[in-house]
Amino acid sequence: MKNKELAPSGGTGLVPLRADRRPAGLVPFGLGQQKPQHFREMFRIAWENRRHPYYAWKVLSRGVCDGCALGTSGLSDWTIDGTHLCLVRLNLLKLNTMDAFDAALAGDVDGLRRLDSRELRDLGRIPKVLRRRKGEAGFTAIGWEEALSELGARLRGVDPDRLALYLTSRGIGNEVYYAAQKAWRFLGSPHVENAARLCHSPSTTAMKSMLGLSASTCSYKDWYGTDVIVLFGSNVANDQPVSLKYLLEAKKRGTVVISVNTYEEPGLNKYWVPSNLDSAVLGSRIADKHVRVSPGGDLALLLAVQKRLIERGQIDHAFLAERVENFDEWRAHLDGFSFDDLVRQSGASAADVELLLSVLGPAKTGVFVWSMGLTQHAHGTATVQALLGVGLLKNFIGREKCGLMPIRGHSGVQGGAEMGAYATAFPGSKAVTPEEADRLEGLWGFRPPDRVGMDTVAMIEAAARGGLEAFFTIGGNFLETMPQPQRVEEALARVPVRIHQDIVLTKQMLVDPAEVVYVLPARTRYEHRGGITETTTERRVIFSPHVPGHEIPEAKEEWWPVVELARAIAPERAEQLAFTDAAAIRRDIAATIPAYAEIAGLSKQGDQFQWGGPHLAPGGVFPLPGGKARFVKIAPPSFERPEGAFFLGTRRGKQFNSMVQKDVDALTGAARDHVFVAPEDARRLGLRADEPIVLRSAHGEMQGRVFLAEIAPGSLQAHWPEANVLIGDRVVDPGSGVPDYNAWVRIDKVGALAPAPKRGAPDEAA
Repeated sequence: MKNKELAPSGGTGLVPLRADRRPAGLVPFGLGQQKPQHFREMFRIAWENRRHPYYAWKVLSRGVCDGCALGTSGLSDWTIDGTHLCLVRLNLLKLNTMDAFDAALAGDVDGLRRLDSRELRDLGRIPKVLRRRKGEAGFTAIGWEEALSELGARLRGVDPDRLALYLTSRGIGNEVYYAAQKAWRFLGSPHVENAARLCHSPSTTAMKSMLGLSASTCSYKDWYGTDVIVLFGSNVANDQPVSLKYLLEAKKRGTVVISVNTYEEPGLNKYWVPSNLDSAVLGSRIADKHVRVSPGGDLALLLAVQKRLIERGQIDHAFLAERVENFDEWRAHLDGFSFDDLVRQSGASAADVELLLSVLGPAKTGVFVWSMGLTQHAHGTATVQALLGVGLLKNFIGREKCGLMPIRGHSGVQGGAEMGAYATAFPGSKAVTPEEADRLEGLWGFRPPDRVGMDTVAMIEAAARGGLEAFFTIGGNFLETMPQPQRVEEALARVPVRIHQDIVLTKQMLVDPAEVVYVLPARTRYEHRGGITETTTERRVIFSPHVPGHEIPEAKEEWWPVVELARAIAPERAEQLAFTDAAAIRRDIAATIPAYAEIAGLSKQGDQFQWGGPHLAPGGVFPLPGGKARFVKIAPPSFERPEGAFFLGTRRGKQFNSMVQKDVDALTGAARDHVFVAPEDARRLGLRADEPIVLRSAHGEMQGRVFLAEIAPGSLQAHWPEANVLIGDRVVDPGSGVPDYNAWVRIDKVGALAPAPKRGAPDEAA
């Protein structure tokens, strides 16, 4: 059914929802509006990169974007005609063109601690291998040979169970993930993790359990002309801004765009796309409808939607009968829930639920896109399972203009788990089993551990109790990504040997050593000799060539140090882990992961392939026993609100991961210390805009200012990572291990503090 024919169902009398193609307004370039100043930003970024303008241009025109995971080759992609470039990528450009700082600066750690994270980055690139022993005031520059010799001798004979490795998603390519996890398993340790654990691990767990898949089932082009796109807990205007061009193209073809979120994100109402002439001048309306839910209420909403679709017969009966197991049992399970109770638990209005149903019901095609608004909860896996259930009922999988897409916010993270840099998966996203370990032994010449390793949260817990001898982190900054940063700092300070590999200094490198801390200088994605590959959200593996012209002499390709460390620890077996260059790693990947067989042939700009093809599960054939998908029994969580408390969620502003780039988010106008408060809650509490307040949880407190915003009443939002001091560190989603980045808090005016909610109750209730 075409969108122009979409109509309400069930006799609601609702006006059919159509794609709103009107401009955002009549004022040219949105003058006077709260919006990003794209062209002003571009001039600022050009000025920041003035020392190496030619190299900056080469990075943009030849490399694969190291920002979000939509994917490019130079300035083009495989979805849109014309230029593919956004401010996310441009704001990262400085990291790729800056020069190294004077190593003498690292000799004064107390001085470095007085700098915030942005000021540390602005010092420049890490120039040399740096070492700091216990009791020393700062770091001393040493050579690679000395560092590897010391580490090899120090860690030789250490129980592999006391070794942990973590990789971030910052510009890291598939070759790095693969070589690092192989090196760590070569040492006998299963404890290897990457940043996906902190964001989309619930998506992976949920999709594996119901579909046998763990990646987007569709391509970006499936957005074009689909009946409906629903964005769940995702703000693409902030995190994947170039995707707005895809949404605009979809809307030209009649696609309805709906946002389900706790906040009516301004960037999804109006946006000025600078590379689109009409949009750059008059702006565009992105979301045709916002459905506002309470934090964590998406699960109840999705169950309510499923219940009504089944009752109204607006499901694909033939597909369910032929390609999905246990539908009858699932329908009987849903019968045990009251529709009205589910709607009430969701926090959505009855009218909004009906409008959502009026679009989904008659829709023949649809794409669901979701992000951390769904996943970073104690029930994140169950919420994604509920979303997948709607997709199965409608058969939005395995065919054109249909799909289930966990959209990635960072360029390297999709490939991390697929390369095996994951405590719960071998390469190829294979389960960690003795049988798979046998297969890998036949390929690698050594047997990897056949047991699941520690996830990210467990690694920090092990460090806190003295259970780690060495912790190797490639990128990342746990002090700004994990709940309870003070406790994380105490945990890191207990690890005898810490190794931090990165391109710039971070706060976690400055934590005092229990014995010794090494800081290793890394090359950026574009400096990797032999090139490097990235896997995008749509499973496209793209080759990013070496871009010569900017070198930090002592910096190494990011796969090299961990491999050489493993060889130094076990020199008697070093020949089993010999990679001569990046091409050799790609050949090893191809031999180990059948879906990545084509990676061995990637060697120049523009080379790419999409593993699995445009659609996973084509024809409804799933990689599960019997080839069928299946429902999993789930139920909405029980929220027990402490008296006088608000449910706090964390949000992103103008930042890339934890790297804050601007103190004010141009899309919302909110500063980093602003706390989003619903106007009705502010009136009830007698709070005014910008009034200083204190938020207090069972775990900590933070000061901020009131920011009036259209969020769900009874909830608050504060920026991450600043609000991490309020978040408990003991509650995780049991299905995936992702921390619950939410907390019950109380608001107090400055100088009028009340008791905090009791410890434990807020998070356990969540």
